[in-house]
Amino acid sequence: MNIIFFDDSQRDHLLPLTFTRPTAKLRCGILTLEEKWLKRLDESNTYSYLTEDYLSTKFPLREEGEDLFINPAVCPDADLVEAVLALEENESLMQGDILIATRTREALMEEAEQDTEVLDYEGSFNYISRPYHLFSNNAAELEKDFALITAGRQSAPISKTNTLIGERIFLEEGAKVEAAVLNSTSGPIYLGKDSEIMEGSVIRGGLALCEHATLKLATKIYGATTVGPHSKVGGEVNNSVIIGYSNKGHDGFLGNSVLGEWCNIGADSNNSNLKNNYEEVKIWDYVAGRFAPTGLQFCGLIMGDHSKCGINTMFNTGTVVGVSANIYGGGFPRNFIPSYSWGGSGGFMEYRFDKAMKTAALVMERRSIELDSVERDILQVVFDKTATSRG
Repeated sequence: MNIIFFDDSQRDHLLPLTFTRPTAKLRCGILTLEEKWLKRLDESNTYSYLTEDYLSTKFPLREEGEDLFINPAVCPDADLVEAVLALEENESLMQGDILIATRTREALMEEAEQDTEVLDYEGSFNYISRPYHLFSNNAAELEKDFALITAGRQSAPISKTNTLIGERIFLEEGAKVEAAVLNSTSGPIYLGKDSEIMEGSVIRGGLALCEHATLKLATKIYGATTVGPHSKVGGEVNNSVIIGYSNKGHDGFLGNSVLGEWCNIGADSNNSNLKNNYEEVKIWDYVAGRFAPTGLQFCGLIMGDHSKCGINTMFNTGTVVGVSANIYGGGFPRNFIPSYSWGGSGGFMEYRFDKAMKTAALVMERRSIELDSVERDILQVVFDKTATSRG
C-alpha cells in the first residue's frame, strides 16, 4: 500500500512548527503523527508527503496511481484505522469538515473531495489543528502510544536504586535510570532506547523520554510531558512537548509549552503558563494575523525550530516564537516574536540569515548532522516568507 500523508487546510494554523516540517512530523505522546498511523497500519508500507512546495525536496511526494491519502493531524485508534482500511477506490472518510482519508488517484485534495463518495465517521479522535493541541492532547496520546508500543513486550530491567510507584514503567534497550522517583499512577513512563534519567530526578507520569534523550540531575517532571529524541532537559517541566534535538538543560520552569527542533533554553529561564487574572489565554495566529483565543486557561511557550534564548529569559503567558529567533536580556520580551528576530524586551532587529545559518550549522554539527543545502533552502524560504512580520 502506498500512503500519502497530506497537510490539510489547518496546517498554517500550526505555524511556526510547520514552517520547517509537514504536519506528519509533529510529535504528540511518544510518537510522531505519522508514526501513529504507520505502526497501526503496516510499517512496511511505502509513504510520502503532500505538503508545501518548498518542503517537498526534503519530504517528497511519491504517487503510484492507487494511493491512500491520510490526514496525519487526525490521531488514530484501532476503530479509525479499520474504517480507513475499509475504504474502496474513490471513497473518502470525513467527520464534519475534516477529511480523514481518501483512496483516490487524484493528488490534489480539492479534486479528491469533489470526485469521491463521502462516508461519515462517527467515532471520536484527537485532531491536531493548533500548536497547543500537542500538549493539551499529550496525556491521552501518551496513553495510547504506550499501550501500542509495549503490547506483548517486556521492559528492560529497572535498577533497584529507584523508588517505583505504580507499574506502568517501560524501558527500551539501553535506557538508564538510577536513584530516581518514578510515579506512574497518573500516567505511564516510557524510556526510549539509550535514554537516561540522572540521579535525584522526580517523575510523575505520563512521561515519554525518547531515544537518546536525557533528563539531567534532579529534574522534576509532572503532567504528561514528551522529551523528543536527542534532547536534554533539566529543571521543572509540566505538560510540555519537545519535538526533538532541543535543550532545556538547566533549572527554570517550562509549562504547557511546545518546543521545535534545535532550540535551546538558557539557564534559569522561565515561562508563565497562567495569566494573573486567570483569564483565557490568547496566542498569535499566523493565519488571522492577530492574537486568537485558545480556550485554555494554561498555555505557555510555542517556539519554532532553531530558536534560542539566553539565561534568565522570562516569557509571558502564551508567547509564540518563530524560527531562528535569538532572544536575550532582562524583562519580558513581547509575546509574539517573528522568525529571524534578534533582541529582547528592549526591541528586536533582523537576525541576518548568514549569521543564523552559521549558528545552525554549529548546533547541528554537535549531533553529527550536517546543515545541508536542502535544509538551508527551507530556512531561506522561511526567512523570505516572514520578512513582513519583522518589518
